[in-house]
Amino acid sequence: MKKISADYIFTGEGDLKKDLVIVADDLGRIVQIDPASAHDPSAVEKFPGLICPGFINTHCHLELSHMLGKVDTGTGLIPFIKNVVQHRDIPQEEILKAIADQDMAMYENGIVAVGDISNKSDTFETKANSPIRYYTFVEMFDFLFDGMTQTEYDKYKAVYDLLEQNEKDDFRAVPHAPYSVSENLFKKINELNPVAGTVSIHNQETPEENLLFLEKTGGFVDFYNGFNIPLEHFQSIGKRSIHHAIAHMDPEQKTLFVHNTTCVPEDLKAAMEWSENTYWVTNPNANLFIENRLPNYQYFRDAGCRLTIGTDSLTSNWQLSILEEIKTIRQFQSYVPLAELLRWATKNGAEALGFDDTLGTFDVGKKPGILNINLSDKGDLSIDSKVNRII
Repeated sequence: MKKISADYIFTGEGDLKKDLVIVADDLGRIVQIDPASAHDPSAVEKFPGLICPGFINTHCHLELSHMLGKVDTGTGLIPFIKNVVQHRDIPQEEILKAIADQDMAMYENGIVAVGDISNKSDTFETKANSPIRYYTFVEMFDFLFDGMTQTEYDKYKAVYDLLEQNEKDDFRAVPHAPYSVSENLFKKINELNPVAGTVSIHNQETPEENLLFLEKTGGFVDFYNGFNIPLEHFQSIGKRSIHHAIAHMDPEQKTLFVHNTTCVPEDLKAAMEWSENTYWVTNPNANLFIENRLPNYQYFRDAGCRLTIGTDSLTSNWQLSILEEIKTIRQFQSYVPLAELLRWATKNGAEALGFDDTLGTFDVGKKPGILNINLSDKGDLSIDSKVNRII
């Protein structure tokens, strides 16, 4: 048995607490949580700073780990996408090594579970042997063009089928984004997925996305024309893009709306009225990397949204670390309390992926991982705060 304490304890919910002892067995399973007064101090391992459950990364593209440093920052989403498309001829051994290295880096950064986007099967071997618990989202898109739907669907269905052969995997087929998935492909994705599960969709990452659906104007029109993809059939709906997404997705699924950089209160209200199973993934470092902006987190707090945190990929980030994402929010929107951000990164993330049976909180019987984070003299995160994995 291990008896562990710290200056502050975050159990997965509520505020930061003092004078608690976490008792865990040698496998990391929580046995009990007691007042510090119930234990002989000499039998307790006391850490400086904060102890919390392991982090949940609800949005990552592990298969893009070889892209670190290859794409310019601050270009906006559409030039970013064009830059990504240009980096295709990478040796497979380099791709696989980067995947394995970053899987281990996430583990060392205190991440215990990941919602991972897969367009290919490159990550499957690493994930099958990882200490991290993965939920794989097989992402599909056809650039709004019905003429490509069946070909693209068949390609991604082959990836989906590989996962289906292993009954231990948690996975679903998911649409990429409102601006890249036709109504026909949305339908095929819904038919492929069982009722109970979690899906994701990139949402409102740039103002250009809303312009496409409001007026059929903006950068996405030029983007599709530049790739000779016809948009004659596409009709704007006079509403922001999230309305197109919820009109074609299954409200019975837990749905992760990812990025949400340009969301306004009306968007949040529409999605939450559509389904009680909505979750919102914020990727602050990726938002700054691509668009030089962050969501307004007060909108989400006022609406009672369940927020989670993701890293996105090394195409759009400098590292895969949930702690660094939390630091960024504390730096730019410090009105969000640290305990609330930790809840986004632990309890909310575990619930969103359906992993709260074992992860997310220091509840008796769970094996959530136990992390230690050093804090400043004021009891807050600092630029020097780092994760020390205890279990």
